[in-house]
Amino acid sequence: MMLRSVLACVLALVIITNPATAQSSDVVLLADQVLVQQGGDTLVATGNVEALHQGTRLTASSVIYNRADNTLDIQGPIRITQPNGDVLTATQAELDQGFQNGLLESARFVLEEQLQIASARAARVQGRYTAMSQVAATSCQVCGSEGPPLWAIRASRVVHDAEERQIYFDDAQLRVLGVPVFYIPRMRLPDPTLERARGFLIPELKTSTLLGFGIKLPYFIPIGDHADLTLTPYISPITRTLELRYRQAFRTGDITVNGAISRDNLESGEARGLFFAEGAFRLPRDFRLSFDIEAVSDDSYLNDYNSDFKKDRLDSAITLSRSKRDSFLSIGAIHYESLTDGENNATQPTIIGDLRYNRRFFPKRVGGEVRLGFQLHGHYRYSNTDTDGTDADSVVDGRDVARANLDLSWRDRWTLPGGLRAGALAQLWVDQFIVDQDITAEGDYTEVTPAASVELRWPFVKKTASGARVLVEPIVQVGWIGGERSGVPNDESTRVEFDEGNLLSLSRFPAPDRRERGVIGAAGLRWMRQDPEGWRASFAVGRVWREDLDEDLSRSSGLDSESSDWLVAGQFAHQTGLQLLARGLYDSGETRFTKAEMTANVTSDRYSLGASYILLTTDPAEDRDDAQSQWRVNGRYNVDRNWTATGNTRYDIAEGQFLNAGIGAEYRNECVAVDFSVSRSFASSTNLEPSTDFGLTVALTGFSTGGSGKEYRRSCSY
Repeated sequence: MMLRSVLACVLALVIITNPATAQSSDVVLLADQVLVQQGGDTLVATGNVEALHQGTRLTASSVIYNRADNTLDIQGPIRITQPNGDVLTATQAELDQGFQNGLLESARFVLEEQLQIASARAARVQGRYTAMSQVAATSCQVCGSEGPPLWAIRASRVVHDAEERQIYFDDAQLRVLGVPVFYIPRMRLPDPTLERARGFLIPELKTSTLLGFGIKLPYFIPIGDHADLTLTPYISPITRTLELRYRQAFRTGDITVNGAISRDNLESGEARGLFFAEGAFRLPRDFRLSFDIEAVSDDSYLNDYNSDFKKDRLDSAITLSRSKRDSFLSIGAIHYESLTDGENNATQPTIIGDLRYNRRFFPKRVGGEVRLGFQLHGHYRYSNTDTDGTDADSVVDGRDVARANLDLSWRDRWTLPGGLRAGALAQLWVDQFIVDQDITAEGDYTEVTPAASVELRWPFVKKTASGARVLVEPIVQVGWIGGERSGVPNDESTRVEFDEGNLLSLSRFPAPDRRERGVIGAAGLRWMRQDPEGWRASFAVGRVWREDLDEDLSRSSGLDSESSDWLVAGQFAHQTGLQLLARGLYDSGETRFTKAEMTANVTSDRYSLGASYILLTTDPAEDRDDAQSQWRVNGRYNVDRNWTATGNTRYDIAEGQFLNAGIGAEYRNECVAVDFSVSRSFASSTNLEPSTDFGLTVALTGFSTGGSGKEYRRSCSY
């Protein structure tokens, strides 16, 4: 393509009419002097020759065109700059008729401002191929005073296919600081302009206390324009593993499949593996279909291989949903599988089906908003036992539950004199339950629950002299929930959360098998500030009172007494990158927090630091005999333009031990990317072993597989 642009520029010389400056519809030529020799068969342009053609710019010292035999002789220094920034330089060029074949002396290609290919001679063949001899290729900045580049590929012959955007090397020799370290007779690499090229990707060296020293060598296979497959052999003295990833994009969605199959010495040579898949599609009439599949051969596979999919509980789900302005519909099914030691999948709700429909109306006669909700739900356990077994919990091992729930409500708000805001809510729940395989249950249960509440808010808004906006809003609510519990077993509402999102809810149980009853009251205060100096903050405090105690509200819910724990929550954000979020439940009687969480993040151009903390007190009702108190910290620091350090850890304060920790170092320059990492998992479950993993990847940037290093390009200093 470069030579074709050159030939088009030179061809325009035969129609020059002005000896110093000439133009055609496609070409602009500038030179200090243009001569047509006697007979008109030879045209000579000399002195700062510059030609512009369709965005391509050519500079040379002279160009000689011979009309008789259609030969071109271009004297350098020659520089050709393509519209995309690619550059070709040479000392001399000879071109023949048709402009499809040519010869360049001392040629140098610079592709995508990254890869440099220098050769003693380059031949253009059929307008597509550029064949080069005695070649040195590198994406490192080459400065004469600095000695050899960090790396370079020497080859006896290199062919660049402009149509396929591939580079073929013969007798390739990789040199590091001028020292040969690797030889391969033939090699093919994609040029930097090709985003999806068939071939090997960046290899990764790994060392694990469980699997030993090994190497991962991914191979990428494009399948048309919309699909690809990556196969990654992983070989170590302990394991032989083949990983795969398949991706395909459709007109209305996409799918991703990840899999692995292994044979190792950890499980006596038995085949092990994983299969993870996910996808999402847009369907007619605004429906959306999404699914994910998660499966492993055994409980410890993800931990043994330090998989990117490491988790304690697998979930495979399929969901069909549609969201509109005034309605929502969702139909789905989920299959759960626990990988945690001590949890029996046969006695856990494993298969769950759910249908939800919500719609809202705005009746003009009565005003306000009417909401209608309907749900069908069922969950199934594999166990056939209708009593509680010998496991640690007190739940019947084989209990299966199905339910249908109707939720009808009306709500409205008004503004009263003085800026007081009033709200009213009337609600009716109708619930039907069917309980199977539970000797303690009656089988069918029906509940009808009416409820109502009124609330008052008094927002005060102020703009300070500095331009800050401040909001202070006290809130009070009184509510009533009627009806009585039917005795249906509590199978879904065993974990209750109390936060600023449900301070004014009439029931804070997560599922319909439990609802709060009687008269309740709530009060809170909200404060917010938006400051022109670039920061904003908010704070909320609230409390709930109830007429009667509810034995199904556990200690850690903060709602187990007539007066709840104090709910405290706050946020802070600054334009410099600082973000803080904290919330907790404070027991004023015991003068301590029963539940708390906090996150903090600091981000700047030089560094980023994130930390989170969680506190959960002991609660036998939630099967937690020991308190949980953990810190999680992760950070990244740019030491300089090329070096970056990373680290992360998770520490259990209650147990006084680390759960995991890791550090890493990254080095980047214009021609290489090196990543090194060390991670340690301090596993506590008996089916998981502690392990330490080392990882190392080295990528030669400048090729499609190695990514770009243009942002690290430097200049030579002399």
